[in-house]
Amino acid sequence: MSQSGVLKRSTILIHGSVGIPLAVIGYPLVVYLPPFYAQEVGLNMALMALVLVIARFSDVITDPLIGTLSDRWQTRIGRRKPWLLMGMPIMLLGTVMIFMPPDGVGIGHLLLWTVLMYLGWTMVTLPYGAWGAELSPAYHQRSRVTAAREGFILLGLFMAALAPAIVQSLGKRYEAGDTEGAVMQAAIWLLGSDGQLSTGYGPILAGMAWMLLILLPLTVILVVCCVKEAPPKSVQRTEWKKGFRVLKNNGPFKRMMLILLIVVTGESFRNALSVFFMQHVIQIQAHIGLMYLVYFGVGILGIPFWLIAGKRIGKHKAFCVAVAVSSASIIGMFFLQPGQLGIFAAMFALKGFCFAAFQFLPLSMLADIVDLDTARSKEHRTGLFFAMSGMAHKLAMAIGLGLSLGLLALVGFDAQATVHSESQLMALRVLYILGPVILYMTAFMIAWKYPLTAERQERIHQWVMRRNVRLQLEPQQP
Repeated sequence: MSQSGVLKRSTILIHGSVGIPLAVIGYPLVVYLPPFYAQEVGLNMALMALVLVIARFSDVITDPLIGTLSDRWQTRIGRRKPWLLMGMPIMLLGTVMIFMPPDGVGIGHLLLWTVLMYLGWTMVTLPYGAWGAELSPAYHQRSRVTAAREGFILLGLFMAALAPAIVQSLGKRYEAGDTEGAVMQAAIWLLGSDGQLSTGYGPILAGMAWMLLILLPLTVILVVCCVKEAPPKSVQRTEWKKGFRVLKNNGPFKRMMLILLIVVTGESFRNALSVFFMQHVIQIQAHIGLMYLVYFGVGILGIPFWLIAGKRIGKHKAFCVAVAVSSASIIGMFFLQPGQLGIFAAMFALKGFCFAAFQFLPLSMLADIVDLDTARSKEHRTGLFFAMSGMAHKLAMAIGLGLSLGLLALVGFDAQATVHSESQLMALRVLYILGPVILYMTAFMIAWKYPLTAERQERIHQWVMRRNVRLQLEPQQP
């Protein structure tokens, strides 16, 4: 990194690469896991929703703890790197047990291994996010870091969306009697069950598990070996009670936490119902994998647009534009009829274009908030801030997932049934459309008056730099 805080492109890209496996696990958790355990494993949908919410609430303890420890635990290889190396095997074990469960598992299996997987995820993602925020102190350089990371996440989502299409294609070949060849035999062994390969959601999740087993160790080792951590910047260490009081008095931070809670709840709510909506309302089950390829492919193309928009009109206003456009595209889906694939694909692609802004703009804004805390507390606590944001993100995902599946069960929707009444389909349609839109527009109203602009952040950063220089020179004075 130069004196001005400008980062090498290679540093940004290598650091961002960890986003690929994080996306590979995050996407199926909200898209394919609910229909798999409801339709193929046979778990009660309302009970499953409760278990997934309980598992997420374990982060209320682990997120602040790991965030604070990663700020203060200094080792020979740094503060952030050890957590990635420790969390990786825990995350892998939990994922494999969830995505490739043995026959006859019950609700206890899902709870145990989901809690363990989330623990490993926390140990990887929180220090990793804080590490990225510390790579550069410059306002727009942070946008480059977060945009690169979220770009890799979108690439991982694209890969994760491509996997179902490939797996289902192999499943169709198997059902047609084509069982010969090395590729097919490998697919049956890696993705199948009892020597069989189906076209259901089980082989898709198995494919995701194998992708994670390869990509997570590869990228974590690469970033640990090739990217340097920024040196600790704390000049004073505060007690944790005083630290949380500072967080409580940080207006932009409270506003950002509220925005994250609301908009991520909306995203999780919609994602949990997307497969059901496409399968039963629009009736395009054979094209679901293709729809997600379009969604994430367009999302990748949208990254430069939202990065430029953030520079020109401000990150918070660019985020508001993305929220408004997303809401309009979802409202349009309410009027679609079964079989209208082309129109649905266009609206789904427009939502995917905005998804890129949902991914990286709030995280870039959060990195700016750290400077305000540093100015007030005289301590650089990036890990704690990202722990709190991570906890809000996970809590919102749990609320959105549990609320959507719980409401779907409440209206009597049976995931294992092939035929549903008009009232059940209308209930699904209303939940899928109005639920997220109401939440998105609430986030819009809160984010529009977000106070921490580029100009204000730059003034805060320069003040902190001058203070740090002054404090470093004071011991040298007689």
